[in-house]
Amino acid sequence: MLVDSSMATLSDLTFRTAFVIYIAALVMSCIYYGRLLGVIDLRREHEERATAEGGAEYDKRVASARKWAGMTQALVWFGVALHVAAFVTRGFAARRFPLGNLYEYILFMTAVIMLVAATVIQRKGWHSIWPWLLFPMVVVMFLNSTVFHLQAAPVVPALQSYWMPVHVSTVSIGASIGVVSGIFALLYLLRMWQPKGEEHGFFGSVAKPLPSAKTLDTIAYKTAIVTLPLFGVGIVFGAIWAEVAWGRFWNWDAKETVSMITWVLYAAYLHARATAGWKSTAAAWINVFALCMTVFNMTYVNFVAASLHSYAGLN
Repeated sequence: MLVDSSMATLSDLTFRTAFVIYIAALVMSCIYYGRLLGVIDLRREHEERATAEGGAEYDKRVASARKWAGMTQALVWFGVALHVAAFVTRGFAARRFPLGNLYEYILFMTAVIMLVAATVIQRKGWHSIWPWLLFPMVVVMFLNSTVFHLQAAPVVPALQSYWMPVHVSTVSIGASIGVVSGIFALLYLLRMWQPKGEEHGFFGSVAKPLPSAKTLDTIAYKTAIVTLPLFGVGIVFGAIWAEVAWGRFWNWDAKETVSMITWVLYAAYLHARATAGWKSTAAAWINVFALCMTVFNMTYVNFVAASLHSYAGLN
């Protein structure tokens, strides 16, 4: 099966262009974050002694901050469009569903994360979240375009199955939404440590523009609700494929085991979150641990652990 080199080049180019666009969006989001911090300080300063001059200055700063928020959101959507195009053209280049190695898996996961985040943030108007999401995405995309990058090529015979796109896409979408949930859970823990109106020290200043703890907790919970069934169904699809390919539904393979532990953690988080008597921060820590397991599964398991899933192209 021949590879379309022109499409492969276009895929790499659009991915790297999306990476640059996200960097620009990160810079703009940081400027917005700083402007919003000034708006919050000014509002609190004039809360008890509102004056016409203070109100005019406040409105001016709000308008300025909103311009940066709008530019950030527009750049993010442009980057998302290029990001998705990079994934699609990768498939045309390799003439297969482009989830055959770690590079393609991360390409797809980061695209899903950015699409979900852009949709949630635009609907709710929480543009202050962008620096917290864009920074890790930029780091991961840099590593993907350098350390993890692989040329488009046919997959090994073991992956030439219709189960591959069904299993891998379901698992990766579930894991991507789980990553968004974990990031919101982390921000929730920061906001609980630095309550609104009671911030102190450096971390207090950093936390000021964040939404309320209740808001962050709600989004973490709602996204985890989507993650649990999607990720679980993906694992079931993988078990069916394993029976077809290896003759057993479950092999206690490293990636299978860590994926199951991650799914159990999301189930435990949702159970704790909905159970009276559990502290909300304790439940959030379970979500964060699930995020850590996802990162562990993508890094250590792919690089170090001996696995029946060693198709990353890096082992």
